[in-house]
Amino acid sequence: MPATPSSRAILRLYRTTLRTSQSFSSYNFRNYFLRRTKDVFRTIQTESDPEKLRSLYADATADLTVLRRSAIVNQLYGGWRLVVEDQEKEVLTRSDS
Repeated sequence: MPATPSSRAILRLYRTTLRTSQSFSSYNFRNYFLRRTKDVFRTIQTESDPEKLRSLYADATADLTVLRRSAIVNQLYGGWRLVVEDQEKEVLTRSDS
């Protein structure tokens, strides 16, 4: 029986998953996985049952491996940048001036 994951291990997995989610070249995929990651880890954070926590942690770890592979494929076959992405850069450069 595996030990209950520590809060440090959960936080490390959360950060790694967020970083992997941000590596998608597609704007829609990137934002979807960022939102999904935050939702999943909110559920993990509020869980108090150790068995359920182990299960959620194992699922999140398995999801991370799938997410990593998906991000690589998305980077290989990334399409055109969306207008929304270009606008965000313009807003950032205008506010810096």
